[in-house]
Amino acid sequence: MSELEDKVRVEVGKVQDPETGQSFEEMQMIQSVKETEPGTVTVEFVPTSPFCPIAFKLSADIRDAAKSVPGVKKAVVFCRGHAMEQQINEMTNK
Repeated sequence: MSELEDKVRVEVGKVQDPETGQSFEEMQMIQSVKETEPGTVTVEFVPTSPFCPIAFKLSADIRDAAKSVPGVKKAVVFCRGHAMEQQINEMTNK
């Protein structure tokens, strides 16, 4: 894992699930963080439920947290295992 990937994983791990009050790291919701090209990271996460009503917000929060890391020019976030996965991913990454 690159240094940038480590920094992004730490930052997105701090995002709090408003329903439980726990961080994404505590809940082990972040599946992967990869630097796909210099300055571009891809983050995959799984919400707590396939029908999680705030998955759109969580996806945006992850994107914003990743983009706050110095050196990140672009953050792409993929929600996995949600009933509206495709719509969430399209909206988050447009």
